Amino acid sequence: MEHELYWGLPVILYLFLAGMGAGATVVGASMMLRGGGGPRGVHHEIARYGALLGPIPVIVGVAAIVFELGSWQAGHYFRFINLFLMANLSPMSVGSWLLVAFIVTSLMYAYTYLPFLPMLFGDRLKWRVWLAWINIPLGIGVAVYTGVLLGSMPSRPFWNSPMLAFLFLISALSTGTALIIFARSFITRGGLSEEQREVVHKSGYVLASADVTMIAFEILAVFLFVMFAYLTVGDVRYAIDTILPGGPLAGLFWGGVVLIGLAIPGLVELYHVAPSVIYKKKYEVSRYTEMVLAILVIVGGFLLRYVVVVAGQITGPVGV
Repeated sequence: MEHELYWGLPVILYLFLAGMGAGATVVGASMMLRGGGGPRGVHHEIARYGALLGPIPVIVGVAAIVFELGSWQAGHYFRFINLFLMANLSPMSVGSWLLVAFIVTSLMYAYTYLPFLPMLFGDRLKWRVWLAWINIPLGIGVAVYTGVLLGSMPSRPFWNSPMLAFLFLISALSTGTALIIFARSFITRGGLSEEQREVVHKSGYVLASADVTMIAFEILAVFLFVMFAYLTVGDVRYAIDTILPGGPLAGLFWGGVVLIGLAIPGLVELYHVAPSVIYKKKYEVSRYTEMVLAILVIVGGFLLRYVVVVAGQITGPVGV
């Protein structure tokens, strides 16, 4: 049976990029508040990468969904503006305003990490702290919204799970952390002083520990998502067969999302983090290993959105 997919790559990219960008901002802002945000150090480096990287994927993702909603092929270039002209409490309307608020405040937050640009008014550090506090709940809201948007459609039983929003939130934080790890490892080169190398190792340990924790929570969320649907009767139980062994998306879900995106990077990171936690050994891992693991996590996050969006569209209420 052929299924027409109304939501294609632009929507999948939007859900993925918005979540990853929001996650990077939340992780960076949390590290900034933990480290004070003032003197350069382990938390300052993580916070700076999170602040500067976070808004970019969100803006690109929003551009993708605007392109999709705008019906450009039909010449309706500004159709998306209708979301802001009608005030209601629908998930898409609330989410649209949430995205606008996050993009504005995250760009302001990123500006505070550009020392070569003058602050128009006020103290840079004070603005940085206030904007970090603002962007953490906004970023979490954006990450959760990507799951709520799908879950608000009762005609798609695969999406009607209370675990979907939680799964997307944890995945957003994990991919956001991976984005920071990749950028940090890609930019960091040789020729560092002893003090700079110490900061790099410490920040790598903090990020790897955070990512291992997020991956563990995401594996738990995947388990709860699958078990909730499997133990339910009716439409939801029928829909979950899509990703169970023998289903059309089983290989992509278990091989791509769970194995490549979660199990492999999680085990490798745990292998490097555990000695530092248990035996207090110095955390050391090559930048190339960090980059590869970060890419695996990011690819897994994209495949998760792909599987969820496609599975929701090729399944429907029983008998439909």
